[in-house]
Amino acid sequence: MIPDHPHLTEEPLASEVAFKGCLLEVRCDRVRLPNGAESIREYVVHPGAVVIIPVLDNGALLFERQFRYPLRRAFLELPAGKIDTGEDILLAGQRELLEETGYEASSWDYLGVMHPCIGYSDERIEIFLARGLRQVAGQSLDHNEFLDLLELAPEAAREAVFRGEITDAKTITALYWAEALFSRKWSPCGSEGAGNSAILRAAAVKSPASPAPAEKRSPSPGPRRSSGW
Repeated sequence: MIPDHPHLTEEPLASEVAFKGCLLEVRCDRVRLPNGAESIREYVVHPGAVVIIPVLDNGALLFERQFRYPLRRAFLELPAGKIDTGEDILLAGQRELLEETGYEASSWDYLGVMHPCIGYSDERIEIFLARGLRQVAGQSLDHNEFLDLLELAPEAAREAVFRGEITDAKTITALYWAEALFSRKWSPCGSEGAGNSAILRAAAVKSPASPAPAEKRSPSPGPRRSSGW
């Protein structure tokens, strides 16, 4: 259990919604600081997300290239997506992998959680490792979602991080876990697959209220193999 550190804790006094969109909510809270003074905290409420490390039978990892509007450029990322309202996080990972890549996995391990922007959002991203991949369909993307699929060896992905070609925080964090696994410095709790204790703990976690998923568009081709960028 993470210590509470009461000497650092800020107490909420009042909260109001400054903006509410289809995905995100911005709140403005008045808080009492540890020294008794008051301050304002502005932050984004997020429904949470999952990121998946999909390991192909050849040892390569399945990546996506997707345009991200806030930064006006395409990024290399691992498959990921928002947790729907009340959804088990394991089921969210399985759904996102199938929708974005057309793959299913026979073995799932829950690795942990990361918080990508702790200074201004409550967003959490749950991390899964997926093995025993089998392509069962084409992509089934949201109507406003466009992405390419490609394969990268773990070593190539690691080098891309240090070259500044992968800068997405969730992907870098997930690759850190993957490197520990592949170097056998760490292993998931329990046996492999969705039946292990870590997965059962993960799947018991529900998401908070969030918008309904968008409609899907027609499938697109499978992954393109790439040895570089």
